[in-house]
Parts: sequence; C-alpha cells; structure tokens
Amino acid sequence: MFNHVQHGIELEQLGCDTTPTGRFYFPPSGEKYPSVTTVLSVQDKSGLEAWKARVGEEEAKRISIQAANRGSDVHLIAENYLNNLPDYKTKCMPINLMTFNSLKPVIDARVNNIYFQEAPLYSHRIKTAGRVDLIAEFDGQLSIIDFKTSRKPKKAEWIEGYFMQESFYAAAFYERTGLAIKQLVTLVMVDDDKPQVFIEQPMKWLPKFLELRNKYKSIHGI
Repeated sequence: MFNHVQHGIELEQLGCDTTPTGRFYFPPSGEKYPSVTTVLSVQDKSGLEAWKARVGEEEAKRISIQAANRGSDVHLIAENYLNNLPDYKTKCMPINLMTFNSLKPVIDARVNNIYFQEAPLYSHRIKTAGRVDLIAEFDGQLSIIDFKTSRKPKKAEWIEGYFMQESFYAAAFYERTGLAIKQLVTLVMVDDDKPQVFIEQPMKWLPKFLELRNKYKSIHGI
C-alpha cells in the first residue's frame, strides 16, 4: 500500500481549452498560458520529419495515434495502482497491463509517499501551465516523476524534451507551494525490454526550457 502524504496543500484547478494551435490553461487569476507541451512544440522537428518521410505520412499518423492511446491507458493503470485500487488491472488491454507490469517492480521498490497525481501546475513567472503525472518520493527524495512508453529503448539525448517539461514542473511546484523538488525521474516502459530510469537535477534543464518559451512567445505573441 502506498502512503499518500496528508500535507494540506491544495493546487488550484485550471480551465483548459484545446485548439488546433495547442492547449491553453486559465489560472483563477484570469491569465491565458500555453501548456508546457505546446511550448515544447517549437523544438526542432527535423528528426520527426525525417521519420515521417521514411515510414510515410499515413503510417506515421497510425503509429502516433496508437502510441498516444497506449500511453494514456498505461498512465491510468499506474495512477490506479498508486491509488491502491484493488481493481487497477480491470478494463485495460492485456498488452498495456504487460507494459505496466514491466515497471511495477521499480515502482514497488522505489516510489512512495505520494504528494500529488495528475496535478495542475502553472507559473506566473514562466507564463506556462500543465499537468504533472506524479509528485512523490523516489528513493526517498521528493521528485517529479513522469511515465513514458516506448517501442524501443531511449537515449538521454533523444528525450531532452521530457527533462525540460519536468524541470518546468519542478519550478512551477516550488512557485505554487514553496517545496523544493530534489530530482526529476523519467520512467520509460519499453516493449519487450527492461524499463529505463533516467534521473536528472531539477534546474539543469530549466534554462533550455526558458529559451523555448521565449521562442514560442516570439512566434505566437503570447
């Protein structure tokens, strides 16, 4: 059974609007902030475009939709498991449960003292918002924890966007609560292979994210 910390901290819910140009959140104070993933969309896409050209537009679309649906399902399994729900296995596809089960020993051994799941976060300083998968202790250290699925093992240099996203969450969480995140943890569930654990320092990737945030503003004016 996972311990859910009774910290008494409340994170304000955010309004949300998903448009063809991205997702936007609305804090209670009335601002309009792009989501962290919308900001990250201004990253260089040459690698992605090369992959689309290699496999074809339709196949790339099919793979992307399948990956998104699978990722959402596995996230839900993890969320229910961490909420100590005995029926966390029900109503999910066997392949997605198998994917989660590859990571389950890591979660059991290294995750506990849960602060928030699927928590809304925003930053007035960075003018960005989003929802973080999990804030909990990993190896006893308060961490931003992000779940990912992948067909193949990742290299750290391929997933810098994940680290930038998590670094934003760490900064926004501190701004909202005054609690300092000690590390960023990316847990990648890989098809037919052992899971990967990437651990990064919270502020290491924030300057790169701020560069992208400035680039996004220069393009879109918000």
